[in-house]
Amino acid sequence: MRQDTDNYRQLFLNDTPMVDLRAPIEFAQGAFPSAISLPLMTDEERALVGTCYKQKGQQAAIKLGHELVAGELKDARMERWLAFCRANPEGYIYCFRGGLRSHTTQQWLKDAGIDYPLVLGGYKALRNTLLNVLSEVSTSLPFAIVGGKTGSAKTLMVNTLVNAVDLEGAAHHRGSSFGSFVQPQNTQIDFENSIAIQMLKHQHAGYTQLVFEDEGRHIGSVDLPIPVYQKMLASPVAVIEDPLEIRLQRLLQEYVINMVADYTRIHGEEQGHSLCEAYLLSGLDKIRKRLGHERWQILRQAMQAAIKQHQAGAGFDAHLNWLSPLLAWYYDPMYEYQLSLKAERIVFRGDWQACHDYLQHQ
Repeated sequence: MRQDTDNYRQLFLNDTPMVDLRAPIEFAQGAFPSAISLPLMTDEERALVGTCYKQKGQQAAIKLGHELVAGELKDARMERWLAFCRANPEGYIYCFRGGLRSHTTQQWLKDAGIDYPLVLGGYKALRNTLLNVLSEVSTSLPFAIVGGKTGSAKTLMVNTLVNAVDLEGAAHHRGSSFGSFVQPQNTQIDFENSIAIQMLKHQHAGYTQLVFEDEGRHIGSVDLPIPVYQKMLASPVAVIEDPLEIRLQRLLQEYVINMVADYTRIHGEEQGHSLCEAYLLSGLDKIRKRLGHERWQILRQAMQAAIKQHQAGAGFDAHLNWLSPLLAWYYDPMYEYQLSLKAERIVFRGDWQACHDYLQHQ
């Protein structure tokens, strides 16, 4: 029989399957990539038990919990837990602190013939472990930063280096005004957990340096953890210098072609085109003040004309009519200024492949 565990790091290193027994609202606020939500109680049931605990004490709350999760309701939840346990014999269960919810479920599973271990300390201990990893690894390992103007394929660089941490993937956002994905952004907690697990795995693999994409403090609606961000601000920078035409083609693919494909795949042709149009116009509207009204109006008209063309099946090239001035008027000057502030930290400049080779051999 496997024992309950407090080897939290090993759980993350192994991507161990786990059942999160917390209520759906707790799971939605933040969980772990290898965990699945199979709650002991619904949000409403948890609220009732919580109120009972405050008014009448622990024993009354436990009694109410057993009354609420009983009969066919209990049987249905048991079936889902049992199916998970059979499919994942190496897994674990946890609740918030490794207390009543996980012990109750563990006992019910045992009564049904399955001895299944729990995570001691529960979600709180797992979460604290990852917060410690963020601080510890940021202190112990040197970082290298991949810089470059918009369209330099910095994220692609990160995804092709074995010792890199994909911040934008963890955030589920590209970090720009056109950075949102079709599906919602990750929560702050999910973002931090994903980064920490990547860093933990790289540390465990023995890498002597971690590579990050050059980012501001905010990536969409999430913020970089302070230890990571502070370390990035003091780390050497390798700058990708690719020609404008190459960068424009990348942006056309990323901002327009891929997004049209994603929206229509998920929402269907008509609604997908409408939602993608809203995404493009919204991205431009976010930087209206910085562009100035006249330039914003010029770009918006060019964008609307290009959208009409691609929706009519005439291809995507017309989008270059707003992407090109967008780089010239906004993104390139902004990044040149930001890079000037990092001049003392720049250790390498070259095209995409040269930067990749440089970082790969550090």
